[in-house]
Amino acid sequence: MNIVIAPDSYKGFATSDQAAGWLADGVAEVFPDAAITTAGMADGGEGTAARFSGETITLPTTDAAGHLTEASYRYDRAAKTAYIDIAAASGLPAVADKLDALTADTYGTGVLIADAQTRGAQRVVLGLGGSATTDGGMGILVALGAAPHDKRGYPLPKGGGLLDRLEHIDTANLNVAAAGMEFVLLADTTAPACGPNGSAAVFARQKGASDEQVTHLDTALMQLCEVTGIDPDLKASGAAGATPVGLIWLSRLIYGTDEHIHLLPGAAVVAQELGLPEAIAKADLVITGEGRVDEQSSHGKVISQIAQLVDAAGYNTSEKSAPVLAIAAAEFGAQPGENVLAVQLDPGKDVADQLRAAGSDIARKFQERCIQA
Repeated sequence: MNIVIAPDSYKGFATSDQAAGWLADGVAEVFPDAAITTAGMADGGEGTAARFSGETITLPTTDAAGHLTEASYRYDRAAKTAYIDIAAASGLPAVADKLDALTADTYGTGVLIADAQTRGAQRVVLGLGGSATTDGGMGILVALGAAPHDKRGYPLPKGGGLLDRLEHIDTANLNVAAAGMEFVLLADTTAPACGPNGSAAVFARQKGASDEQVTHLDTALMQLCEVTGIDPDLKASGAAGATPVGLIWLSRLIYGTDEHIHLLPGAAVVAQELGLPEAIAKADLVITGEGRVDEQSSHGKVISQIAQLVDAAGYNTSEKSAPVLAIAAAEFGAQPGENVLAVQLDPGKDVADQLRAAGSDIARKFQERCIQA
């Protein structure tokens, strides 16, 4: 029997690698002779950079509130590629006690990008999940030497709140070497930059925005799209507070085309890096999970990607039955598919014990399904 275990992290409780290991322990109690493949997943959010090889670089920078902090990224010298999580410097947990949706910015992430270029990087793979920002990537642009101005020529303060006053972006002092790197943007959502399903409307409240501020930020991002010429309805451009808007504009400014910037589904890229399409094609049971399963889970998150790979394996298989998909979550805000084995974690135990118990429960349910078949 081949079993693949590929969960996302259970934020604040377990990394994806820990979760995979604990789920595997539980499965092995029921199927001690099974071949179990574990692969901690990520979708562009926190922990994505760690899915790639390279040395860890740590340096001083600023968090989303502008306070001094330290952040790390991965750098593969041979490939001249830096793997950076926007959550590392501009993430939500670091500023959870001082949320300000209007002024939070991505400047600290820009510092990491600029540093990578000085080390020889020619390519940046940027994970876009988990940011505390809704600034359209303007903080990154400022860190790379750009300067947003209003119609009077005055520079705009940090954050996305005043982008509704944006008239033009001055590039006289642009760090062209850093701005000209190839950017691969790994989105954890399919949301566009603006509108009722856009970045502000869907995500800004969890970053501290009131209903009035959500409307204001959506207007501000629309103005940014107007000035930069980026389609506000572009799929996945709403990731990380619409950071793709600023970076797509920057790359087009340098090259005149989109050939050097790529906006991709993060979970699909990570799954490919980990060899999951091949592993799942051979699997009998595939287990994934995250803290909460809700409507967002089907829009670019790990669970949706694993489900797609399971569906693809079922469609392409001819020598074996299709893999069975199982999901372990602390909370189900949306019901999984009809044929999915769903197990809810028991909050009364230590998280490791919860996940081991969930693994055992899934294995028993799978065993029963096999017997009935």
